[in-house]
Amino acid sequence: MMNTPIQDNETVLQQILSSCEASRLLETKQFMQHGDTNVYEHCIAVARVSCLLADKMGLSVDRESLIRGALLHDYFFYDWHVPDPGHRLHGFTHPKRALQNAMDDFALTTVEQDMILRHMFPLTPTPPRFREGWLLCLADKFCSTLETARFTQNSFVRGFYASEGEMQ
Repeated sequence: MMNTPIQDNETVLQQILSSCEASRLLETKQFMQHGDTNVYEHCIAVARVSCLLADKMGLSVDRESLIRGALLHDYFFYDWHVPDPGHRLHGFTHPKRALQNAMDDFALTTVEQDMILRHMFPLTPTPPRFREGWLLCLADKFCSTLETARFTQNSFVRGFYASEGEMQ
């Protein structure tokens, strides 16, 4: 029996998550992102939605870079909801901080670096250079909207946020 693209995506996602166990990725569970979703859950959902978009659009992408870039796009280590001069203007500044933290912990491809740095387009002025970055932008905005509107308890949406197991 052949795997579906969703099963293949989930296999790659789980392999990458396993390879990140020695990193600080799990620390992102401590920080809230939108609504009642933490940064870790948000990044997993964004990785899954990025892959789903690539599959539905029939795009040829570097799947591993797409998933790694999505998992690390918000690799900052603070709660942006707490007023602090160090993360004032979070929406504009966190991509650079996330990229620096990711580069401290991982060897990143050019595609992954570009994805992380430019994922807030159009809030930040420079657009992504690669289709993986464009997919990340779309998936990030989609997931952020679901989280802010608290739609993450919907049975379809919930599958993107589970940290283990297959997508529903």
